Amino acid sequence: MSTVSTEKNSADPYFQSLFADRIGGASYGKDTEIYKFEKIKRAKRKALADHPDRKLLDFGIGENDSMADESIRKVMNDEVNKPENRGYSDNGIAEYKEAAARFMKRQFGVTLDPATQINHCIGSKPAYAMLPACFINPGDVTLMTVPGYPVAGTHTRYYGGEVFKLPLLAENDFLPDFDAVPDDVYRRTKLLVLNYPNSPTGRTTTSEFYEKVVALAKEKEFVVVQDAAHIMLTFDGKPLSFLQTPGAMDVGVEVHSMSKGYDMIGWRMGFVCGHPRIVSAFADVKDNSDSGQFMATQKAAAAALDDDSIPQRINAKYRRRLEKLVATLNECGFECEMPGGTYFLYTKAPSGTKSGETFAKAEDATRHLIEQFGIVTVPWDDAGSFLRFSVTYVAGTEAEEDALMQETKKRLDDAGLVWK
Repeated sequence: MSTVSTEKNSADPYFQSLFADRIGGASYGKDTEIYKFEKIKRAKRKALADHPDRKLLDFGIGENDSMADESIRKVMNDEVNKPENRGYSDNGIAEYKEAAARFMKRQFGVTLDPATQINHCIGSKPAYAMLPACFINPGDVTLMTVPGYPVAGTHTRYYGGEVFKLPLLAENDFLPDFDAVPDDVYRRTKLLVLNYPNSPTGRTTTSEFYEKVVALAKEKEFVVVQDAAHIMLTFDGKPLSFLQTPGAMDVGVEVHSMSKGYDMIGWRMGFVCGHPRIVSAFADVKDNSDSGQFMATQKAAAAALDDDSIPQRINAKYRRRLEKLVATLNECGFECEMPGGTYFLYTKAPSGTKSGETFAKAEDATRHLIEQFGIVTVPWDDAGSFLRFSVTYVAGTEAEEDALMQETKKRLDDAGLVWK
């Protein structure tokens, strides 16, 4: 190697040029773009430094604020000391799969064979990382709604595939416009990833919509992956599973999580269910990716799935908090309504303030609210400018919730926000 080349690259490790193109190749680690959530963290640190006596009102947290129910923790405590639970579980234990089958039958009237149509995952996130491995070759397409959870799209690109984005617009009631997909894209489409109740928009969908999805999947010959992470946090009717739709079992799978509806954040438990061939393909990829979740955790999760009172209590809590937040924000000039599901409230971002500040995008409004008023939200600029408020803030009593709402109203009134 020449002296010039050595000097030029002296700050880089010898393996800098060896990084895979999928994560940036030789430029990996040199990207100066700051991730959205890192910007929020920096703004929070600045707000705390500038106003050390002012409490942050954090509506940006996207995970449950409570521990798992005591009954779940008791099962875990009992099972963790049993020697038969010490080993690898690989593709899961029958006890958890059977509990998942009972849950699907009881909640949605969906009959599944636990041995062939259900497989556990270490949380739903790895499922979205692994399912593209089952289908995507270079040049293939995954259809994904935006805004949304990006993991399936990231891994589609890792395999040389492409992502075609379906924007969720207010004028379309936050449903994807399938007519906007060009025929040449449909010819290359392998996967459609949906998420209802939708994060972050809070939109739920209908059996009629799912019927259209099933028909389209059969016509265009692609596989449907429905993300049901928030399904037990449905507020506008009974929770609706994609697999309740006639023909859905022929075209795809649904992915469930124990996190949102069962306060099992951090336990890393979920399951993939649906067409047995797709579940089998997922299990094969998973078998080469992990050795299964700890058996004691699976048994605790099985007990949780058998206790419908747990998600009912969690649903009631977040419904109550959302109702309070909707009322508070509407009093402060926002135009929002109770979401159909999730613990997120997705509302149009302000365009500026009465005192003259202007916000070109939601990210600017978020930074202003954090730094100047100690109110934390998450911006979404993917399909219009929106703010996401989460009701997973820490509050031990309803009185504390009410006090938080009062302080939120006071600060937002002081902010003097305006909308175009």
